[in-house]
Amino acid sequence: MSGRRKFLQQLGATAIMASASSLRGIAADDYTEHRLLLAENKISSTDRIRVACIGMGIMGMRNVKTILQIPGVEFVAACDLYKGRLERSKELFGNTIFITQDYHEILLRKDIDAVIVATSDQWHDQISIDAMKAGKAVYCEKPVVHQLNQGWAVIETQRKTGAVLQVGSQRVSSIAYAKAKELYQAGEIGELNCIEASFDRHTAMGAWQYTIPTDANENRIAWKKYLRGNTTTPFDENRFFRWRNYKEYGTGVAGDLFVHLLSGIHFLTNAKGPSRIFATGALSYWKDGRNVPDVMTSVMEYAATNEHTAFQVLLKVNLASGAEKTEAGKVKFYGTEGVIDFGWNDFVIRRNRFAKAPGYGGWDTFDTYTEEEQKKIKNRYHQRYSAEDQKMQQLPDLSFSAPDGYDDRLDHFINFFNSVRNSLPVVEDASFGFRAAAPCLACNESYFQKKEIRWDAEQMKLI
Repeated sequence: MSGRRKFLQQLGATAIMASASSLRGIAADDYTEHRLLLAENKISSTDRIRVACIGMGIMGMRNVKTILQIPGVEFVAACDLYKGRLERSKELFGNTIFITQDYHEILLRKDIDAVIVATSDQWHDQISIDAMKAGKAVYCEKPVVHQLNQGWAVIETQRKTGAVLQVGSQRVSSIAYAKAKELYQAGEIGELNCIEASFDRHTAMGAWQYTIPTDANENRIAWKKYLRGNTTTPFDENRFFRWRNYKEYGTGVAGDLFVHLLSGIHFLTNAKGPSRIFATGALSYWKDGRNVPDVMTSVMEYAATNEHTAFQVLLKVNLASGAEKTEAGKVKFYGTEGVIDFGWNDFVIRRNRFAKAPGYGGWDTFDTYTEEEQKKIKNRYHQRYSAEDQKMQQLPDLSFSAPDGYDDRLDHFINFFNSVRNSLPVVEDASFGFRAAAPCLACNESYFQKKEIRWDAEQMKLI
């Protein structure tokens, strides 16, 4: 939309200030103008986009509330396997919306233009494929696939049908990541060599101990439709409402949280993925019947390409992290001349450039030599290096913070509906989504098989 383009152009033209508060004020003013332009955008009745959401859990509900802020978008149908969520959908969004426990009924409706897929992970690929074949635009929550061998089917379906499919990792649309990418590409941290990223939590909700309703039973839940594969599994309310804790339905901390981190990393660096992946972990605290770890660390090796230098990525999740609670995640890009330190929609760049002179003395072999040899070394050193050459160059910090109330998920949906309405490329297609998800799913493979995984990032396949 023109408002968003103007907003990003203004951000790009604005000089980053050493003072975060100065830039924050400018960004806030531009963002307010952007939202005013968005609200005033007139949409004809024939240009409205009618949307259904498949999966009305946490993300589904929040996604629907987000899209209703966008002019020209109408929420018309909800699908969920638990009847209580369908009843809640009518409470929140009106009695006129169509509700069903069978997603196929959504896809058969000719009056639905786009679907949001916000189910448990094991259904992402199949519902997305069926929706694209039915002529629907698809917004699918990450990780878009449940198993590594499912990625190419989604990619090929998008290519063959020409359908709009955008994966829901919103950092790709964040104004903070857009600005950081601009500064990274301008060389503000030199050559990238290492990235550290983590999602540490210390709450029961953060560890997916979600509230279970009192009417959790097979009369209210279409349990057989939930299962994919082994349909003889007996009903289990935990496996339905806390599906993230089970590898049969979710993708663990790697597929759920590492994906957010890699999406931002790939967007900023233009990387396609790592070549080697190793992960280890443990079920340390939340021994509640789950069969995925609550602590996981991973090392990923990115080989040098035309887009970036070689670098390492160190990922960590800890769902029982003591006093530390970093729901937004921590991400640091280390370069030869500085570091980008991210929050969620903010960052600070700290720049330290090596002195030209290596120095001598201190923790050095210099003092182990004779006095005569030390004098010779000093004389040679000061002849070669000026006083300026001996100084570490510390430049002022560069800071950016999105304005209060900024929601990168809203911008991600704005991008999606702009693609739907104007037949434009999406910001995160099936290939991008799979390139971010696959290394994370490979972390699970590495953890359970206790081995290193080799990945062809260009061809998107195991080696």
